[in-house]
Amino acid sequence: MEEKRTLHILGTRGIPAQHGGFETFTEHFAVYLQKKNWQVTVYCQEEGDGKIYEDKWCGIHRVHIPVTQQGAKGTIVFDWRSTLHAVKRKIPVLTLGYNTAIFCALYRLKGIKNVINMDGVEWRRGKWNHLERAWLYINEKLGAWLGNHLIADHPEIKKHLSQFVSSSKITIIPYSADILETADESLLTPFNLEKNRYVVLIARPEQENSILEIVMAYSRVKRGVPLVILGNYTPGSNNYHKLVVDSAGNEIKFIGAIYDKNIVQALRFFARFYVHGHTVGGTNPSLVEALGAGSPILAHDNKFNRWVAGEGSRYFSTEDECAQQIDNLLKEDNLIASMKQHSYQQMKNNFTWDKIHQAYEQLLLEKLN
Repeated sequence: MEEKRTLHILGTRGIPAQHGGFETFTEHFAVYLQKKNWQVTVYCQEEGDGKIYEDKWCGIHRVHIPVTQQGAKGTIVFDWRSTLHAVKRKIPVLTLGYNTAIFCALYRLKGIKNVINMDGVEWRRGKWNHLERAWLYINEKLGAWLGNHLIADHPEIKKHLSQFVSSSKITIIPYSADILETADESLLTPFNLEKNRYVVLIARPEQENSILEIVMAYSRVKRGVPLVILGNYTPGSNNYHKLVVDSAGNEIKFIGAIYDKNIVQALRFFARFYVHGHTVGGTNPSLVEALGAGSPILAHDNKFNRWVAGEGSRYFSTEDECAQQIDNLLKEDNLIASMKQHSYQQMKNNFTWDKIHQAYEQLLLEKLN
């Protein structure tokens, strides 16, 4: 009988996925590897006090590490305790993200091979203060040096990392998402939405995601259909949130943060088009998810988004350009139909789970053996 290959996956909050793109990838990839006769361990962050405990989920070994701290501090504590636990077992590691890459020095000291997905250029994000930005900047460099091999989710991320490590140490593998052939239209009812009669934006409410520019562009004239925005906006405690809400016309619908996967998928699937204002990062998971839903895409014009969404999507650089593109997309049914077809094709050509999983497994076999 073939001996099982082993792998530890660290850097996420754990499985099943409840949070972001890395958790979703981990859930899918761990199941894939388990079916391919790998023995996979995923480290999971738990709230509260108590001892580390272990269990199995869908045949995947999980190590649960409770932490009492909240937010970024809790994540750092969790990553440290996970690393200390993993080092003792001397099993190869896949690390997702570089936010605490300094801890990867322990793998080097113990001779444990470690492949790191370097995520986006996190320290450039506007939400961080100077101290947080310095921490991320230092850890990005440490991750690049300490990892045995690096994964970049986008050619521009590889180009960025190649400034301080050899490009031969970096492999490009993007994210994936589900391809939706259908969704539950009844899930639109609580929001008083009709199929193809609204536009959707799903993003963290941060300045780098161009939400203010999109809201102002959309609110210039009466559109006849709402712009639906997901995310928590707290105008009383966040100046940017207040600016966005105050700038919104009566056709902007803020429906809060929604974590129910089926609802989010339905909102994407039945929207006339999807607006993506991200300006920082590599392959953004929400943009890939929009492709998988067959959403026509209007995106901020930058190298990150163009590589993912392709030339069949529409782009804007300024508020004026955004307003003009919105005008066109609300009027041109044939254009919407062709863009929808393009999104599906872009997804199937480049971002299916099978392609991504196979690329990861092949890389792990090459670099961790």
